[in-house]
Amino acid sequence: MFVREIMKTNIVSIDSSEPIKNACNIYKDKKIGSLLITEKNDVVGIVTERDIIERTICLGLDPSTTPIKDIMTKEVKTVNADDRINYAVEILKNNHFKRLPVVENNELVGIITVTDIALSRPDIRKFLKPEEQ
Repeated sequence: MFVREIMKTNIVSIDSSEPIKNACNIYKDKKIGSLLITEKNDVVGIVTERDIIERTICLGLDPSTTPIKDIMTKEVKTVNADDRINYAVEILKNNHFKRLPVVENNELVGIITVTDIALSRPDIRKFLKPEEQ
């Protein structure tokens, strides 16, 4: 099975210079769990609801004036739409991620999540869980 078969194509993104408050409004309106951060249509980061809580509210930053780039996770890994699901699982597990942007010909075309994989491939669900220590 390939990434393109289960990826979501309704990508929601925000420009890196936008204030955090705008990202919060997008979360509220779209009912999503993460936002891809772009600069000139290139993915430069990702922000989750948890990031907003921990990196904005807990630090006392003003969401109306602080740009989203100040709190985004900058090390964004991607997967190609033609990659196999097992490869996406490897990236997710090795990096402790829950979601991966999907690219094709260097263009953002979708996003794939742990939930997408678990629902479509219950046989590999066990590989998505963190190892017991």
